[in-house]
Amino acid sequence: MTVPPPDYHGHRARLRERLIETGGEGMPDYELIEYLLSLVTPRKDTKPLAKELLKEFGGIGGLLAAGPEALMHVKGMGETSIAALKIVQATALRLLRNDLDERPVLSNWQAVLDYLRAEMAHHPIERVRVLHLNSRNMLIRDELVSEGTIAEAAVHVREIIKRAIHFGSAAIILVHNHPSGDPQPSRADIDLTRKTIDAAKQFDIAVHDHVVIGTKGHASLRAMGLM
Repeated sequence: MTVPPPDYHGHRARLRERLIETGGEGMPDYELIEYLLSLVTPRKDTKPLAKELLKEFGGIGGLLAAGPEALMHVKGMGETSIAALKIVQATALRLLRNDLDERPVLSNWQAVLDYLRAEMAHHPIERVRVLHLNSRNMLIRDELVSEGTIAEAAVHVREIIKRAIHFGSAAIILVHNHPSGDPQPSRADIDLTRKTIDAAKQFDIAVHDHVVIGTKGHASLRAMGLM
C-alpha cells in the first residue's frame, strides 16, 4: 500500500510556486525561512521551526545576523540549517557591498547605510569597523577593528591611524553599533571621534564621519554637529 505524503508536502509545493511566480513578494518572513529550511530538511515540517527562530531572534534581520552558537541552541537546528541561513546572509551582504564598491562613498551614502545596517544593526555585541577611502573617496578597505561585550568594544586611536597609514587611506569613516538598538552617541563615542580627528590631522587623513548603527536607526556625528 502506498503511503500518502505528509500534509506539509502540498503546502511546500504551493510555497515554491508562489516564490517562483512572485519572487517572494507579499510572503511573510516565516514562509521565506520555512521554505529555505525545507530545502535542507525535506522530511520535516519546518513552519514551526521558522516561527520559533523569528520569535527567538526578533525578526529576520536578527535571525540572519545570529551567530552559529546561538542558532545551535534552538531545538531542531543543525549545521546544515545554520549554513543555509548564513549563505543567505552572506549573499545579501555581498550584493549590498557591491553597491558600495561602484561609486564614491560620499555620493552613495544611502548604499553605505543600507550595508552597515545589514552588517551591524542586529549584532548582540558591540563591534567597531573603519571604512578606509582613497583620495577619490572610493572604498579601499572595510575593516573590523574591535569586538567587545554587549556594552562596549575597546578601540585604540593609535591602531586606527596605524592601519590608515598602512592602507594609504586619504580618509576614514568610523562605524560602530549599539546592541541596545538606540543609536544615540555616547560621551565616549564623541570623545573617540575627536581624538581620532586630532590624531589623523597629523598625517593628512580626513575623518569624514562617525556613524552609530542600531536597530532603531542610525546617527551621524557629523550631521549632529558633534565633530
